[in-house]
Amino acid sequence: MTAATRTQAMLAARAQASRDKRQRALAAIQALEAAGIPVTATAVATAAGVSTWLAYADGVREHVQAARRRQAEHGHAPGPAAPPTRGEPVTQASLRTDLAVARDEIRRLRAERDKLRARLRLQLGAEIEGPGRAELIARVASLETASRQLAAERDARAAEASHAQRRIRELEDELTAAREGLRRVIRQASR
Repeated sequence: MTAATRTQAMLAARAQASRDKRQRALAAIQALEAAGIPVTATAVATAAGVSTWLAYADGVREHVQAARRRQAEHGHAPGPAAPPTRGEPVTQASLRTDLAVARDEIRRLRAERDKLRARLRLQLGAEIEGPGRAELIARVASLETASRQLAAERDARAAEASHAQRRIRELEDELTAAREGLRRVIRQASR
């Protein structure tokens, strides 16, 4: 069996398991509604033996909401009823776990809220304390003027440097000629 075949087989098995869980969730919704038990995401998840997340997932959530509407129309107000179990009683450990998960979620949401508040505070402060449009336009204009002046000065310095380089070459040529002339004079004087 090749790696691609194994991957395809695993993907197919995963897809089938997902379909089975969704079917169990939909069957649990029907069973809860038929029994007159309030249909909630937790009740559906417990009855179907799936995660609560699945009860909120697209394709299942709509059925839960529809069942709740039907129950409300028929006078069965969905209230806090104990979810049906599949022969497994709710234990203190499971309740503690649910509470810990809820507390973690609350902690995460509070941290996210605080972070968003801080960002909003900074943004509003920047809007209040920030310079006005006219001030920014004046500042940009002065920076452009300074930039043009600096560019002109740079060009003038470049021209001066170029002139100085030419003058240096001329002087070096004159010095070389003077040295050559001096050597000739010394050679003729030594003969």
